[in-house]
Amino acid sequence: MPTIKKINYSIINKDKSIDSAIFYLDINDDQNKQMYLIHRALKQQLTNYRTRNAHTKTRSEVRGGGKKPWKQKGTGRARAGSTRSPLWKGGGVIFGPRRKKYKSKLNKKEKKLAINTVLYNKFGNTIVTNEILIQPDKPSTKQAIAEISRLGIDVKDQKKILLIIDKKTNLLHLSFRNLNNVQLIEVKSINILSLLKADIILVTKSALDKINRENN
Repeated sequence: MPTIKKINYSIINKDKSIDSAIFYLDINDDQNKQMYLIHRALKQQLTNYRTRNAHTKTRSEVRGGGKKPWKQKGTGRARAGSTRSPLWKGGGVIFGPRRKKYKSKLNKKEKKLAINTVLYNKFGNTIVTNEILIQPDKPSTKQAIAEISRLGIDVKDQKKILLIIDKKTNLLHLSFRNLNNVQLIEVKSINILSLLKADIILVTKSALDKINRENN
């Protein structure tokens, strides 16, 4: 059965002072169930990313072949209605591979429990800040690096950083997009793959509040 876990996060302010706030996450107590839910959520996400691009044409899709090659009777040859028959060279393909988008389903409650479980287990690698500030005049990767460094994170370490914010702006997107080891996502886009890949989770207080509201 799901239970509510209390987490006491330390929040880093702009002036580097530290506040604390208590948040609640709804997770499953059973460790085996936790691993099962995380596995299912990850498998579902990877399946939905999967596509099959190999695509052959059937006889109706191959261009041409509208004219009957020869008359029905009297030639001594087998009957033929189209040069695009699968029996002919240049014709369609029978039972060939077709383009396909794979789809897998996962219940919303299961997905939420899986995400909450990863957030709870990665508490030690999570840094909370009041806000991420970039000057409003123009995008700046230099300012983005400085903002991350302010929180005690060295971008040059090449650790994978997941930055979760309440609402993504074009300014933030352009400022962080050149940092290969930093992924910027909104709360509504939180996914199990990004959480598992991240070495450090950097989240704003407003984003954490939104996660907390969705769990209550």
